[in-house]
Amino acid sequence: MKPAQTQLTVFYDGACPRCVEDRRHYEQLAGDNADQVTWFDITNQDQALRRLGIDPTKALTELHVQTADGRILSELDAYIALLQRVPRLRPLAWLLGLPLIRPLAARHYHSSVTRRLARSGRLPPTEKS
Repeated sequence: MKPAQTQLTVFYDGACPRCVEDRRHYEQLAGDNADQVTWFDITNQDQALRRLGIDPTKALTELHVQTADGRILSELDAYIALLQRVPRLRPLAWLLGLPLIRPLAARHYHSSVTRRLARSGRLPPTEKS
């Protein structure tokens, strides 16, 4: 019998083909653990996000998750919480949490999200450089 894990809700950009593909890939890797993650498409869900205390612009530019106890995690904390659920991905979660790796990973993540949103014409005005 495997130990039960608590539910995690992932707020993702369902209008982003890459994000949808990343979700599918995660679910394949998660296998039996995939049912412990609920996916919430943030597209046109500004009111619902605000009710949860999530800024819709931030939800578009940073990954957010909600833990079973209601805590909202964002950016790399969210990725680490998600990756830790899959045994094969736990080493990556550990690596992303390292003090020297974390800022580099955050910088890379933000620049790739900014490029993706700019290419699709969806970059929020506050994120334009």
